[in-house]
Amino acid sequence: MPAIHTALTVRLRAATAILAPVLGAAFLLAHPDAAPKKPAVTEVRALWVRSTSLTSPAAVTAMVKSAQAGRFNTVLVQVRARGDAYFASRLEPRAAALDAQPDSFDPLALTLQLAHARGIRVHAWIDVGLVSSAVQLPTSRAHVVNRHPEWLMVPRELARDMALLDAKSQLYLEKLTRWTRAQSGEVEGLYLSPIPEDAADATVAIVADVVARYPVDGVHLDYVRYPNDEFDYSLGALQAFRADILRGLDPAARRQKEHEAGTELSAWPEAFPDRWREFRRDRLTRLVTRIRDSVKARRRDIIVSAAVPPDAAGAANARLQDWATWVRQGLLDVVCPMAYATDRATFTAQMTQATQMAGLRPVWAGIGAYRLSSSDTVENIRIARSLGATGIVLFSYDALIALPRGFEYLAQVSNAAFSR
Repeated sequence: MPAIHTALTVRLRAATAILAPVLGAAFLLAHPDAAPKKPAVTEVRALWVRSTSLTSPAAVTAMVKSAQAGRFNTVLVQVRARGDAYFASRLEPRAAALDAQPDSFDPLALTLQLAHARGIRVHAWIDVGLVSSAVQLPTSRAHVVNRHPEWLMVPRELARDMALLDAKSQLYLEKLTRWTRAQSGEVEGLYLSPIPEDAADATVAIVADVVARYPVDGVHLDYVRYPNDEFDYSLGALQAFRADILRGLDPAARRQKEHEAGTELSAWPEAFPDRWREFRRDRLTRLVTRIRDSVKARRRDIIVSAAVPPDAAGAANARLQDWATWVRQGLLDVVCPMAYATDRATFTAQMTQATQMAGLRPVWAGIGAYRLSSSDTVENIRIARSLGATGIVLFSYDALIALPRGFEYLAQVSNAAFSR
C-alpha cells in the first residue's frame, strides 16, 4: 500500500502541475478583478549633483548620505562638467578641482559604490556642448579647447574674421574667448560644435567610455544645444553646410547654387536660411542619435535622459534643440524639463506644456529648488505629480545644502513630499 500511495501522489502532482496554469487562466477570465495588479511604478526622486560636490571622498560620502536621509532614490552626478572628467577618463583630462586628491580617487566610482549599497541609482550627468568658461580657460594641453579649437562654435559676428585665422594659433582662441566673455549675459562659455564629424566622434566616445567601464544606471545629457541661433559659423561647419547643399547635384545645379551663395562661405547661410537652420538642428539630432545608439549597444537597460527647456518649440527655434523630434524618434527614455519658474501658475504652465509634448515618454520634473522655499518646492512636486510626471529632480543638491539653508532644506522637503 505505501508504494501504491506514493505512485498515486506523484501522478496527482504531475496532473496538478499541468492543469494549474489552465485552470488559473480560466478563473482569471471569469473573474478579471481577481487578476494580480501590476506593481506601481516607483517615483524617481532625484537630485542634480554638480561637480563641486565630487571633489573629495568626504564630499561624495556626505552627498550620498544626504540623499539617503532625504529619501531620494536617484542622483544625477556631473561627471563631465567643462570638458573635464570627474572619473578615470581615458579621453579627457582629470578636472583641475581634483588636483589636491590622490590619483586613486575616482569620484564616480566612489559614488556608485556608496549609492548602490544604499539602493540609490546613479546617472552620469554629462555636459555635451559647454566645454569651458570664457573667464578662465583650461590649462591642460589635453583639454579639447587646447587640442581642437577648430571644433569650437563660432558666432555669426565673428565668422569672416575667424575664417581668416589659423585655428591652431593663439590669436584664434583669444579672439573667440574675448568675444564670449563680453557676451557673458547671453553665452555661458565656449561650446563644442556637433557639426564636424571628428568633434561628434569625440563626444560619442566620451559617453561610451563611461558606460563601458562604470555600472551607471543612466546617462543624463545637458547643454546638448547651441548657445543660440547665432552659432555655429565656424569654418568647418560652414564647409559642411556647403557640401550638404551641393551633395548629389549635377554640375549645372551646383553652379547655380554657387552663383546664388557666392564664393564666401559665410554667405551660404544667408543664401539658404531655412536650410541652414534645418541643417544645424539635424546635426545635433544626429549626435543625440549616435550617443543613444552607442549607449544601448553596450547596455540596453541604461536610461538616456536630457535636461531641456519646457517649451519645445522655443528650444527648437532659439537653441536649435529639437527635443520634440528626439521624443518622437525614441532617442530619449526620459525627458527632464527644466521648469524653474518661481510662481506656481508659470510652473504649472511649463509642466503642462512639457508633459503634453512628451506624450507617453516619462517626464521627470526639473524643479529650480534653489530659487524656492521648501514649501514652494513641495507644492511644485505636488503639481508635477498631478500632471503625470513620473519623477522629480531638484536643482541642485549643492545649492540646497549651502548656508543659510543647510541640510534642513532637504529634510523639510523629504518630510512633506516623501513621507510614503
